Amino acid sequence: MSTGFTLLKTDRQARRGRVETAHGAFDTPAFMPVGTAATVKAMTPQALIDCGAQIVLSNTYHLMLRPGAERVAKLGGLHRFMNWQGPILTDSGGFQVMSLSGLRKITEQGVTFKSHLDGSAHELSPERSIEIQNLLDADITMCFDECTPFPASFETAKTSMELSMRWAERSRQAFQNRAGYGLFGIVQGSVYPELRAQSALALKAIGFDGYAVGGLAVGEGQEAMFETLDVTVPLLPQDNPRYLMGVGKPADIVGAVERGIDMFDCVIPTRSGRTAQAFTRFGQVNIRNARHAEDPRPLDEACRCPACRDHSRAYLHHLVKSEEILGLMLLTWHNLAYYQDLMQGLRDAISEQRLEAFVLQFKADQANGDIGIYGA
Repeated sequence: MSTGFTLLKTDRQARRGRVETAHGAFDTPAFMPVGTAATVKAMTPQALIDCGAQIVLSNTYHLMLRPGAERVAKLGGLHRFMNWQGPILTDSGGFQVMSLSGLRKITEQGVTFKSHLDGSAHELSPERSIEIQNLLDADITMCFDECTPFPASFETAKTSMELSMRWAERSRQAFQNRAGYGLFGIVQGSVYPELRAQSALALKAIGFDGYAVGGLAVGEGQEAMFETLDVTVPLLPQDNPRYLMGVGKPADIVGAVERGIDMFDCVIPTRSGRTAQAFTRFGQVNIRNARHAEDPRPLDEACRCPACRDHSRAYLHHLVKSEEILGLMLLTWHNLAYYQDLMQGLRDAISEQRLEAFVLQFKADQANGDIGIYGA
């Protein structure tokens, strides 16, 4: 038995579910904070729990280079190493095949990387990627793929997708089935409906515990992303979780949930926190702006995070302008709390069959904007 998915409620295409793993369960739709190098930047494990996170993501490529998967295994696995007791999903390293294109060579066997740290050579194949994720003790392992860059011609996307499907078969064969652990396949094919359909059918024929949609949020724009989801998601099994990789901004997430996606990850909330950008019910706020310098109000009066509960916009503005680390920590915490609150709101709306009203209110609040609500 692998990871288990229970579909609890639907509202049109949107789904409310629960995934059981070896290290506990998480509710869907779910947002996974990104802990690339066995840490979610500027957050402690307890802070992640306090903001509502139930599952985190870590990265095969980066942990392979430092500190090394064998070392993490020797120290008791990733959960013990980073002191996160909940579920962990590990990216396979496939995204780095694209993002580090200047440092790698792709063959049928796999990818040879030059480390971005010291230039040393490393080979990452489907079998090695699965082995590393097993050593890390990931609850959800991702099959090794090539994330097709955008834009890509039909022929380039087809060649890339077909290679990923061959790697998916090898990943499935290398994966060790055990209770509470699952392997997800990744649909590729760029923005071409025919290729997405071929990829989805190929993965279903292999058989996975969950199905991810990869190769989006790489520059194609929201409209093209949603059009791709419209043709791809209906082809995926109903009784397995669906994961949209690397997405995204709040509006992207809401639109993808409407289209039947269950799981998300993205660096946007943490990266934005470190650049003084905050997400609120009324859109994005740049806390560096002078209009916040004497504002005694919180970022978002409805938010329960320490940044909003304990501090004013004026204080957060002061911290950022003074380059104090606490400012970036508080903004990161706030952004992750906002994302988790958004997911809880989506789950509740689906459960109560009021998703359409929830989405309309979300869009209206975002359109009004922060200045419109709070004044200049």
